[in-house]
Amino acid sequence: MSEYQTYVSTRSSDGKSLSFEDAVIRGLAPDGGLYLPREIPKVSAEQLEKWQDLSFCELAFEVLSLYVSREEIPAEDLKKLVERSYSTFRAKDVTPVVELNKEKQLYLLELFHGPTYAFKDVALQFVGNLFEYFLQRRNKGKAEDAEDRARITVVGATSGDTGSAAIYGLRNKKDVSVFILFPDGRVSPIQEAQMTTVLDPNVHTITVKGTFDDCQDLVKQTFNDTEFNDKYSVGAVNSINWARILAQMTYYFYAYFQVKKQTGEKDPKIKFVVPTGNFGDILAGFYAKRMGLPSGKLVVATNSNDILYRFFQDGSYSKSSAGADPVVHATLSPAMDILVSSNFERFLWYMAKEHMAKATEEAGLVINKWMDELKSSGAFNVPQSVLEAARSELQSERTTDEQTVETIKHVYTELSPKYILDPHSAVAVSAAERVSTANPEYNYIALSTAHPAKFADAVDMALKGQQGYSFEDDVLPQEFKDFSKKEKKNLYAEKPDIELLKSIIIEELRKEK
Repeated sequence: MSEYQTYVSTRSSDGKSLSFEDAVIRGLAPDGGLYLPREIPKVSAEQLEKWQDLSFCELAFEVLSLYVSREEIPAEDLKKLVERSYSTFRAKDVTPVVELNKEKQLYLLELFHGPTYAFKDVALQFVGNLFEYFLQRRNKGKAEDAEDRARITVVGATSGDTGSAAIYGLRNKKDVSVFILFPDGRVSPIQEAQMTTVLDPNVHTITVKGTFDDCQDLVKQTFNDTEFNDKYSVGAVNSINWARILAQMTYYFYAYFQVKKQTGEKDPKIKFVVPTGNFGDILAGFYAKRMGLPSGKLVVATNSNDILYRFFQDGSYSKSSAGADPVVHATLSPAMDILVSSNFERFLWYMAKEHMAKATEEAGLVINKWMDELKSSGAFNVPQSVLEAARSELQSERTTDEQTVETIKHVYTELSPKYILDPHSAVAVSAAERVSTANPEYNYIALSTAHPAKFADAVDMALKGQQGYSFEDDVLPQEFKDFSKKEKKNLYAEKPDIELLKSIIIEELRKEK
């Protein structure tokens, strides 16, 4: 196995590596770190030229093959996994790019054509099939009730779209049970309905009285409980799972090739603008850029939950702003209402390795120190060298709810008449318009991460009263209209308590048998 095809924890200082399969099945490392490849493979200009006319599935196969050895998944099996995963998408191109405004060189990468109308489908349809593939191989020849039969208990937290995408990717998967935690009152009614109307016996949704960060902490505590983890084989579908990040790299390359064809330019200058909560989506872009994707700085677009924006101002990664108590603001873009961005740890690992440490293992020690400080004091500060390195890769913009509403209206009435954005995509477009003022030479690709039908309140706030606009007729898919008629299944945790969560999981697993 090539060096870049092995995986290490961000907090490891012992140098131990895992295979791709083990990194995916485990999800979170026992030391609390996140798995990442030891080395990032490079794509040459010649390879990029060969890739530019590939279909999405063909391109996905090429990208995945750089991180997954043939010994782990033979080429034909990987092709079938890819084709099965994206056969569920409504768009022929899977993730099409549309021109939002020619004059402003502004494009939208539509990532919402999967079964749950959100970008998470791109990764989680693949992850679901990947889990099934690995389990079928491990259980070959074993009886249904065999004690040593391999099973996975997936535990995930969602601020909106991960939950439904995970559920639709894992429903009725053999030997997989899925538990999705979401914060009470902090997801949209459509998002909640997408999760709670799935009645498959292996699917369990749990409303938690608390915030997304409370849910995310519970997931991490579940993974860190060695005895529970060993007994129930806990797996991850949140973007802490490496396979999630890997699957998302494809659409950055695919978007670049689409814009290249639409502009007719041989080497178009592009910048991606990504609405960012847990930092997983933009991290995939970081990897694509490091691999050789021609791109300018990636733009981290945040809402008022702006820990990342503040980091790029002064190098302080702090839960609180200006000395105030840490708080998760409820915004019109709820999937981004996150206090601590888990995947930022992966990005920081590279910054530490390249600008502070002399070896891979030393980077783990640095990350451990920072994460301990974050846990104990709610903040840590990076050296100036790391901040400057981070700024050379990324820049950040912050968008308020007022700007979000104004952008939805501006796009619909002026920028691209009748085009309707969801609020998360509006955060990205708002940021792109501001950044483009200083750098007009770039083509800007804003990532559109969800269908507007999932966020009726924000869309109506922006467009109600506009001539010809009707949410019911112009936005809402028929299957969303039918949710009110469907039976629902949901559990409730009255507090974010790990022992309570474990008791719920154990009881539901017992009922499945």
